[in-house]
Amino acid sequence: MGERFVPDPGASRGEMEAQQREVAAEAIFHDDFDFDPGLVGTETGPLVAGVDQAFLDEKAVSAIVVTRGESVVERTFAVTDLSIPYIPGLLSFREGGPIIDAFETLETDPDLVLFDGSGRIHFRQAGIATHMGVIFDVPSIGVAKSLLCGSPTEDTENLPEGARVPIEANGRMDAPSGTVVGYAVQTRQYDSPNRHINPLIVSPGHRVGAETAADLVANLSTDYKLPEPTRLADAYADEAKRTIDT
Repeated sequence: MGERFVPDPGASRGEMEAQQREVAAEAIFHDDFDFDPGLVGTETGPLVAGVDQAFLDEKAVSAIVVTRGESVVERTFAVTDLSIPYIPGLLSFREGGPIIDAFETLETDPDLVLFDGSGRIHFRQAGIATHMGVIFDVPSIGVAKSLLCGSPTEDTENLPEGARVPIEANGRMDAPSGTVVGYAVQTRQYDSPNRHINPLIVSPGHRVGAETAADLVANLSTDYKLPEPTRLADAYADEAKRTIDT
């Protein structure tokens, strides 16, 4: 584990931002993995983990669900006290420690990890998927529900199912303007002119390129908007939260 990148919630904002830039410099934003991406989501494919969290008072319930195809291989969670509030752009300093606690309980070794949050689509190119991906040196993808920064190359409202729109770096990001840092991916859509589902904001975390990240999230999405590993992790986090005494 990359101990020097473990987020310290007691650091100053300047120190946090400086560490994120170091993480981004260490991150690999192109394909660098040894599994066949065409087998992701199949019963003979790699182990894919989804990570999500639920919150109870000032505690985080960090859940990890490891899948191979449609099979759940392992589920685990950890409960950790939170020490700082949510600050846009500094999510890994609030939730990174709890996620690390959950990873330390894993018995399996995932080949790919999907996080509920941003990867490269981040002010300093180091969202939680990038930060955790670099710490564990595991191929990772950020799957966010809203756009933190960057500019879609076209309108993303009411996209048809299966569509994807490149998201380019803009002046709010450290990446050179115009760099494709991720995609808006429309995994599901209503068949109605009066209702629509917003796309997922998908970006590389570590050791996965932007286009491959979009492909994998689309392939891992079944009957729901979220890709199956993170959907299962979301449900498991809520299930685990109900077992905790406050």
